[in-house]
Amino acid sequence: MTDDQWADLIELVNGRKKDHPSIGFIIDSPWLPNWYGITLLDYFTSDDLWINANLKAMVSFPEIMFLPGFWSEYGMCTEPSAFGAKCIFWKNEFPFAEKIIRSPGDVKNMKIPNPGTDGLLPFVLNRLVRAKPLIEKAGHGIRFSVSRGPLNIASFLMGTAELMTAMLTEPEAVHELLEIITEFLYRWHALQRENIPSIGGIMILDDIVGFIDEKEFLEFGFPYLKKLYSIPAEVKFFHNDADCTVSVRYYPEMGINLYNPGIHMTIRELIDATGNRLTILGNIPPRDVLAAGSPEDIEKHVRDLIAETPDLSRLILSCGGGMPPAVSSENIRAFIEAAKC
Repeated sequence: MTDDQWADLIELVNGRKKDHPSIGFIIDSPWLPNWYGITLLDYFTSDDLWINANLKAMVSFPEIMFLPGFWSEYGMCTEPSAFGAKCIFWKNEFPFAEKIIRSPGDVKNMKIPNPGTDGLLPFVLNRLVRAKPLIEKAGHGIRFSVSRGPLNIASFLMGTAELMTAMLTEPEAVHELLEIITEFLYRWHALQRENIPSIGGIMILDDIVGFIDEKEFLEFGFPYLKKLYSIPAEVKFFHNDADCTVSVRYYPEMGINLYNPGIHMTIRELIDATGNRLTILGNIPPRDVLAAGSPEDIEKHVRDLIAETPDLSRLILSCGGGMPPAVSSENIRAFIEAAKC
């Protein structure tokens, strides 16, 4: 993200951008490697291919804010690896972290990992530190500390169905697990900021928030995310592209000021639910329109989104979620052109 883009984003999250909406997309391993013409394994294992793929996206589409920008990651394996999860990497499929908690009783034996030494985290951070001079030479900066959220990580360590069941049957064990994960994440974000002074934002992704009801969210989601968003940052960015109907109104109270939703709620519904206190990065359908639609489909959806938004000062045009696999350059350019109209 360039200095101008970062300044623009600060204006947007403070509701001060009142002219034509900006464009932004979350990009990471589901889209970027294959778009660049390499496998996911190439992307994860080669520093050169990783940075060149990111730089090509920035150069190809300078009109777009790519978030978080130069995301150093190993898919869903990144944070679970620090807890000792077995990580499975295929050549060109999404990696997977196997669960390590066989029963809620196992939680009492868990310790808080050291983000500076454990799992894949040292590789994530060292890649950013080593790439920082090249990123800055290209006119960009590393702006965000990034992680998956507590519930998301817990679902990999325990299993999603098992986590949901334990919320009802073993809530104390779930709280103990979430406390361990949250403290680990707090330290992980602090370490990223300590090593990369240009970081001024925090980005957390947690789709499991959208799988639980309001009562469970307030008990198992709200307090842990609120602690993480207490970390000082100018941009406090949250991604949950699962159903946010019961939780979104609490996001401003947690400290979030930028939100990437799915397509379960319209822009108007999101504005009403949050009192227009969130800047929205969204939300045309990612798979069916941005990836599979024609340029004409994209143009219609983008223009409709603009027309439906009563306050453009808190809108960054995007899709509902991260950039999905198989989005073509042609469709991205159609999106850009539609946003200019």
